[in-house]
Amino acid sequence: MPIATVNPANGETLRTYEAMGEEEIERRLQLAEATFRTYRTTSFEERAGLMHRAADLLEADQDEIGKVITTEMGKPVKQARAEAAKCAKAMRWYADHAAELLADEEPAESDVKDSGGSRALVRYRPLGPVLAVMPWNFPLWQVIRFAAPALMAGNVGLLKHASNVPQTALYLEDLFHRAGFPEGCFQTLLIGSAAVDDILRDERVRAATLTGSEPAGRAVASTAGEMIKKTVLELGGSDPFVVMPSADVDRAAEVAVTARTQNAGQSCIAAKRFIVHTDVYDAFVERFTAGMRALTVGDPMDEETEVGPLSSEQGVTDVAELVDDAVRGGATVLCGGERPDGPGWYYPPTVLADVTREMRIHREEAFGPVATLYRAADLDEAVLIANDTDFGLSSNVWTRDDADVDRFVRDLEAGGVYVNGMTASHPAFPFGGVKRSGYGRELSGHGIREFCNITTVWHGA
Repeated sequence: MPIATVNPANGETLRTYEAMGEEEIERRLQLAEATFRTYRTTSFEERAGLMHRAADLLEADQDEIGKVITTEMGKPVKQARAEAAKCAKAMRWYADHAAELLADEEPAESDVKDSGGSRALVRYRPLGPVLAVMPWNFPLWQVIRFAAPALMAGNVGLLKHASNVPQTALYLEDLFHRAGFPEGCFQTLLIGSAAVDDILRDERVRAATLTGSEPAGRAVASTAGEMIKKTVLELGGSDPFVVMPSADVDRAAEVAVTARTQNAGQSCIAAKRFIVHTDVYDAFVERFTAGMRALTVGDPMDEETEVGPLSSEQGVTDVAELVDDAVRGGATVLCGGERPDGPGWYYPPTVLADVTREMRIHREEAFGPVATLYRAADLDEAVLIANDTDFGLSSNVWTRDDADVDRFVRDLEAGGVYVNGMTASHPAFPFGGVKRSGYGRELSGHGIREFCNITTVWHGA
């Protein structure tokens, strides 16, 4: 795939970039290793000052970088600005909390004595250069939620971003440079996917994190396993959105529309499978379908647009093939379902009913504004349908019954359970999944400690 900015709204190639050659990659690896040796000794206070400066710059740039994001991957510009603001918030959160999250821990005095020692502590030390392989769908947020904790922990970052967002990738390197981080603390590698394996095998790269597809995750995990390097993987999702009889159906339907179509449905944590108790099924479907049908689809630079184009022509093809397969298998299209004529890579908000296990869309992630509906006779069936997927990223449950909540929290196979609200990432809460959605956690204290050497320090009596 060429490294290029191609406007999804019209298919026009605006700018192309040459991939970095071996000499430039080597220079950057050397720089990362050299920078880490000194940056790792900086104080939390010093790092926090730099991170706050970067957050201030990003916040000031949000209009400009928002337009760049929209041009590169098609997100409505209002959502792009919001993404930038969210990143600045996370950067400040880690700047303010890193010292506390990575503070030395002291075991119980009785345990220290039992070990034969006089004193012991657990210290979190940085690992070194970390390779981040990041996707295009949230081109700022996916990177910042790695970079902010990694840099605050004393690591340095090497970014291999998606090939269709090169301007955003270069902006991120420049952002940390302008904030005053030492040269080499955060570098963008303009490379294709084929170059990732050699970089991950390099002994100077100590760990890797990837957000993306299952095949990409398998490739990175395989190489990292061979080289015995730590990885964190956040892969796909096919999140359930369960609505029970006690729910506020009007509110659930309203939130469901946003949960399915934000970023044109191109989100791993978007609600994708809507599992509705039979007692409220008809009422929910009527409201939800009406909301999906009423969305404004159009030019992502228009402030009124709610759903822009998908990021690529292949993305539209993939979504259309899933819908067409479902229709051939007997699914009912309640709205949408046909690719519109005209320029750009658009696909309409679509609702499918009568979905069965035999259909591809039941098993595969629909990375676009397509919702599938399931009718559940009771809570047991709702749990069964929700877990009938290879993914386990997050989940949404709508109920006012505490017993329902307890059961869902106990039995849903997912990294998160969001009750009476849509899944949303926040720097204070751990984020990640189970099953084929990956392993490890980002954000919160769990995320910042993923790329640390957890060191036991023991003193004899």
